[in-house]
Amino acid sequence: MGHPKFSRPKYDTPPHPWKADRIEEEHAIKSNHGLKSMTEIWKAKSALRRMRRQAMKLIGRVDTTEGHYAREKDAMLSSLYRKGLITSDAILDDILSLSAEDILNRRLQAQVYYKGLACSMKQARQLVVHGQICIGNQKITIPSYPVSRDEEEEIRYHPRSNLNDENHSIRQTIAGVRESASFEEEEVDPEFSPADASTVNESADDAPSAEDTVPEGGDE
Repeated sequence: MGHPKFSRPKYDTPPHPWKADRIEEEHAIKSNHGLKSMTEIWKAKSALRRMRRQAMKLIGRVDTTEGHYAREKDAMLSSLYRKGLITSDAILDDILSLSAEDILNRRLQAQVYYKGLACSMKQARQLVVHGQICIGNQKITIPSYPVSRDEEEEIRYHPRSNLNDENHSIRQTIAGVRESASFEEEEVDPEFSPADASTVNESADDAPSAEDTVPEGGDE
């Protein structure tokens, strides 16, 4: 039961601590999302399991078009939509396709990075912890704060932050990264002209087929 003064953890730890595949996967997620510890991944996976369990329970019902289960289904879909995890036209099956990274992407740390307010996930975490980020008029210093769909557009630098100055070194670095990021089409070899391509096609047409290479009487 535990001591009544201390709440029990709301996440499950891995059942087996030394599985190489799981450890490699979690290390990759931790690095990509700039997380402080594996606990944040375990919290996301536990929340995902609860969502899937509830979705499978509703999917298993014969009729969820009316009554209590219909209201429960609509409430679950609308809740996950407000959290930014699914689209407005999603169904229960879409919940089963969610991953732990989808939940981690809704953290304030990740949203700050995706909105271009930081150069990396780690820098986004630093900005949040040091009070440089706010949602609306409220300063948030918790990197794991779950950002709802309505709050996405309200994420910005704190009014008292020096980062509001476009000449700040971090702002200049972000601007440089944006300018250097280009999505160009794959380059074509300049030595291979359209005339060369037509020559190759003509040579392919004149080449002998597999039937021409079989000598007469070879199938006997």
